[in-house]
Amino acid sequence: MSDTAPRQLSAYESTKQTLVAMQGQIAAQLPPSIKPEKFIGAVLVAVKLNADLLSADKTTFYGACLKCAQDGLLPDGREAALVMFGQNVQYMPMLGGMLKKVRNSGEVTKVSVQVVYSNDQFDYELGTSDRLEHKPAIGERGEPIAAYAIAWLKDGQVVHEVMSKDQIEKVRNVSRAKNNGPWRDWWDEMARKTVFRRLAKWLPQSTDLQRLLESDNENYDLNQPEEPKKPTVPLGRLKQKIGVEVKPQPEPESTGGDLPDI
Repeated sequence: MSDTAPRQLSAYESTKQTLVAMQGQIAAQLPPSIKPEKFIGAVLVAVKLNADLLSADKTTFYGACLKCAQDGLLPDGREAALVMFGQNVQYMPMLGGMLKKVRNSGEVTKVSVQVVYSNDQFDYELGTSDRLEHKPAIGERGEPIAAYAIAWLKDGQVVHEVMSKDQIEKVRNVSRAKNNGPWRDWWDEMARKTVFRRLAKWLPQSTDLQRLLESDNENYDLNQPEEPKKPTVPLGRLKQKIGVEVKPQPEPESTGGDLPDI
């Protein structure tokens, strides 16, 4: 009779064992095109790449996996990602997953989503004949300055959106994961996803894409209070500050209102 105690499973082995035990539950959520073994394999790769997931809250971790399966995406960093918020885990749809839903709709013939860098040639014009030209630099492309998305619809329409880096950073600042996960590790990918989300409002809305966008909204604090406005400066004092001569004038009964923020 052996007195050897059973070997304790590692956190990775325990997670793998639980996922295998959940295979039937996962399969019930997945579309027929994705095998549960493939989905579980993608989850296990994700925890190997981010060991923090192994010590995360288990309820939120497995819940995020099931929600990802329900939306028909793989948590492989391209279609979707498992992101930490403190000790909790939430699944985040990525650009690849959104484009997958668009392709499946059959209403869009082509989509291009790109990041523009400071050394690229980029010309963007709005008006009676919109124009967008982008020639990526060969070699060192510099720092990112903008991102854009273009979609060619089945009915012949072409729709596009362009966002500056500042606009993208404003979206990042309301993200619950602005300082970790994809925003830290894959800024370019998140910039592309951000501008595509803005383009999506012009696309034919499929139920799958709409549900995916609603799932992604959970990753943003969309009800943050606005920053308090800076006090305005009366016109006379503003002119004096910038060196413009102020001629004495009769004091009106009411000054009317100050200049808006500059």
